[in-house]
Amino acid sequence: MEVVPRTTWKKTLLVLNCILLTVGNCGGPLIIRLYFIRGGKRIWLSSWIQTAGFPIILIPLFVSYMNRRRQRPINCTTSTATTELFLMKTRVLIASAIIGVITGLSNYFYGYGLVRLPVSTSSLLVATQLAFTAGFAFLLVKQKFTAFSTNAIVLLTIGAAVLALHTSSDRPEGESKKEYVLGFVFTLAGAALAGFIMPSLELTYLKAKQAVTYRLVLEIQLVMCFFATVFSTVGMIINKDFQAISKEAMQYELGETKYYLVLVWAAIILEGFFLGIVGVVFYGSSLLAGVIVTVSIPITELLAVIFFHEKFQAEKGVALFLSLWGFVSYFFGEMKQSKKIIHRTEETEMARTGDP
Repeated sequence: MEVVPRTTWKKTLLVLNCILLTVGNCGGPLIIRLYFIRGGKRIWLSSWIQTAGFPIILIPLFVSYMNRRRQRPINCTTSTATTELFLMKTRVLIASAIIGVITGLSNYFYGYGLVRLPVSTSSLLVATQLAFTAGFAFLLVKQKFTAFSTNAIVLLTIGAAVLALHTSSDRPEGESKKEYVLGFVFTLAGAALAGFIMPSLELTYLKAKQAVTYRLVLEIQLVMCFFATVFSTVGMIINKDFQAISKEAMQYELGETKYYLVLVWAAIILEGFFLGIVGVVFYGSSLLAGVIVTVSIPITELLAVIFFHEKFQAEKGVALFLSLWGFVSYFFGEMKQSKKIIHRTEETEMARTGDP
């Protein structure tokens, strides 16, 4: 039987995680916005459902565990090795828990923004996440930048500034300017925290001091989402959201059954989003994850206009154009960089083997 090369599996898994990230990033804002515009009012609940689907991760983890048991016999290790492994895993789990709490806070900020802003506006603001990701990637994991990636970051930042200069043009009817501005600020804060989370994940992988497998990545994701959900659960308890769910479901415009379906599907889609993030960071980089988030913006924009009939003013068009320009600039730079690396590798291999 022909064995599939490891690099092929890596590329395949990277593509699959890119798809998960794109679907989650496009579908997540739309379904949460659907919850709010049809009568939902609980911001902590919207934050909670963004990570409440974490038990789904137990399925691939269980499959991985069973495969590992079949392939490897149980062997005894020394107490020293066991202690070292326990300490390494503990450090990784603590880091994952901290990132999880930050994720919960980011989800709350993002949920608050979706209450106050149209999806098209909030999505363009989330594009600034790439700039935050790039900055934190430089500080935390020493990410190297090219003229193209720097250009992309500048363009995305300018795009957000264009939106900021016209904050009242798409304010929903009946909403005060103060509430709209708060939504704008909270969404930017959520983007900044999300930009910090991805390089922090990459740093956790680098500092793990053990073989970083996809199984470990899933374990990290499980811990992250668990603590993010605990954070949101505390907020829901304080805000008495659990008691209000049944009443809100009965008053929901689409009906009680569809209310719960919206919540369940939101949890599933957004869990796919988080799985996609950790997978892309693992097989690619945190900066690549930030770029994919930006890439999915035109799709989210189009879907918001189609399903929610949102307005699409000139400044949004300018911001969208700048976002796409930044995306093309980034990937053009990455392609040139990859060609240089491949050429350098070929030259080194030829020098080593003595081929002309």
